[in-house]
Amino acid sequence: MSKEKNEKPLLPKTPKSDDQKSKFSFYWVYGLLAVIFIGLQFYSWDTGTKRIEKGELLKMLQEQDVDSIILVNKESAEIFVKAERLSKYKGEDGKPKSKKVTFGVSQPDFLYQIGEVGTFEDDLRRAQEGISNPVFAKIVSRRNWTTEILGWILPVLLLVGVWFFIMRMMSRGAGGAGGQIFNIGKSKAQLFDKNTNVNVTFKDVAGLEEAKVEIMEIVDFLKNPDKYTKLGGKIPKGVLLVGPPGTGKTLLAKSVAGEAHVPFFSISGSDFVEMFVGVGASRVRDLFKQAKEKSPCIIFIDEIDAIGRARGKNPATGANDERENTLNQLLTEMDGFGTNSGVIVLAATNRADILDRALMRAGRFDRQIYVELPDLEGRKEIFDVHMRPLKLDGSVDKDFLAKQTPGFSGADIANVCNEAALIAARHSHENINKQDFMDAIDRIIGGLEKKNKIISVSEKKVIAFHEAGHATASWLLEHAHPLVKVTIVPRGKSLGAAWYLPEERSITTYEQMFDELVATLGGRAAEQVIFGKISTGALSDLEKVTKQAYAMVTYYGLSKKVGNISFYDSTGQQEFAFSKPFSEKTNEVIDEEISTIVESAYTKAVQILTDNQDGLTQLANKLLEKEVIFGEDLEQIFGKRQWVREEIPHVVNGTEYEQKLPSPAAEDNAGTSN
Repeated sequence: MSKEKNEKPLLPKTPKSDDQKSKFSFYWVYGLLAVIFIGLQFYSWDTGTKRIEKGELLKMLQEQDVDSIILVNKESAEIFVKAERLSKYKGEDGKPKSKKVTFGVSQPDFLYQIGEVGTFEDDLRRAQEGISNPVFAKIVSRRNWTTEILGWILPVLLLVGVWFFIMRMMSRGAGGAGGQIFNIGKSKAQLFDKNTNVNVTFKDVAGLEEAKVEIMEIVDFLKNPDKYTKLGGKIPKGVLLVGPPGTGKTLLAKSVAGEAHVPFFSISGSDFVEMFVGVGASRVRDLFKQAKEKSPCIIFIDEIDAIGRARGKNPATGANDERENTLNQLLTEMDGFGTNSGVIVLAATNRADILDRALMRAGRFDRQIYVELPDLEGRKEIFDVHMRPLKLDGSVDKDFLAKQTPGFSGADIANVCNEAALIAARHSHENINKQDFMDAIDRIIGGLEKKNKIISVSEKKVIAFHEAGHATASWLLEHAHPLVKVTIVPRGKSLGAAWYLPEERSITTYEQMFDELVATLGGRAAEQVIFGKISTGALSDLEKVTKQAYAMVTYYGLSKKVGNISFYDSTGQQEFAFSKPFSEKTNEVIDEEISTIVESAYTKAVQILTDNQDGLTQLANKLLEKEVIFGEDLEQIFGKRQWVREEIPHVVNGTEYEQKLPSPAAEDNAGTSN
């Protein structure tokens, strides 16, 4: 990424090699031969002999100027005139004709195209009646060897040319020379070396300081190997990058390619998979063969779970699985009987739980680097990187934006910056301001705002009390996330939404999770308290509550009846299991506990809203009036929260929209209806 703002990095032009300057193509040869053969086919081999009509021929016969007539293949007649009479006739050039001899053979003086042989002979007989020495046609057969040879050779050449053309097109469509049918087992890895410009460096990777330390150590080893080998150390053979999608694993690999200055092979795990048997293993062998020839070098395999899935765990495939054969070859190449020094394997995946244990062991992937979602400081650095090419005004504060985006990955932040630029351009702003960033985050989290969606008055009132119930319950609960904004303007699939600013926790207690359940059920509880009936608008709320209560009971051991037992499987093998890891009796207990927890939370939500029904009504009416309310509106109705955390940014001037920002982890699509 270029450090200069608003300028696209210009890549230096590499000089073309001799092969690139003058590349010979056999297509020109094929085309030239085809033109020659076609021209020979239609070329007339006569030497300018004049063709005559029937009247001229009959006159020659009557005047006894004709010496002989040769009928060739019963198609044309060659007329030979007597030598002493030839001067009275003129040729094509208007000059008197003379005898022509080619290769010792006399050429005919005139040509006549006949129709039928019988009619032609009758014409000759009638024209020479009364003549003492009539001239009759001599029939001969001649073979045109050129035409016959071309008739055999031209179709063969045409078939060969079509075959070569099809093969060349197949090779281009499959990736050049490596995609030809005879080279299908060749590796598809893309090589980056000193002649290839890779503009991504470690300066462009933000928020991954711990991961960069270990990656930079490998790059330093490739640059200064003596620093480590003199102490007896060995560089790790493999490094596995593990983390959620969008956290920067591939970006980290790109920075290694830009910093290492050694040959860098980049390939995706899916590139090894092919419909032909044995192709995956062959490509692995070819990849490591190329890497050993260019040692020291780095091989980067993105999404390695495409071939690294645990063997024998997928019941949908047979014993002779092509993916397993590819994995076996990869295991052998990384750490097998043969030596593999100087080749470092860098891989990335977000599904480390399904990888084969033999692939994860030391000696193959010695290091596993966990690339987690960025924290507050990491988000500041990521915003700083992605704001470099943007034209910003003074109102944009990266520290404020970082506080408002908990749970965002690096890719999410990059998307926020890009959306902000697009929104600013849509509104014809000269610079990107703070409001553009706020609108961008709302757009990414909640979806497109639908102000023209038709909603009846009664439905709008239900939605307003539903969202006000969420806001009231979360404001009055100690461990619930503080409210940032509530809206009843439809956005995406939801009819209304409430955004919160979640606390960044490393561990969570039962009380915290229970309060979150109460706040989530506050929408349906408000409908029960105010209208005495409930609707389908709490679909997403119920889904979230059910999943969270199930996790509390079966994963976290937060149920007294089930006890300190967890049925969570970190290996991911339960995906292929046909039975649950607990008995039917335990299943009944789990169902009872989940129902008990959810109903207790709902009862508490109803109690809180009943005790504060006046405030709930005021808040809902204000929401109906403004359609969007903020945290200070709740503060005016219910007073300040008793539990204030220092990391929550102070929000002032409720009418200023840019100071209210939703969080992806706390969005509530409670308005979604079935």
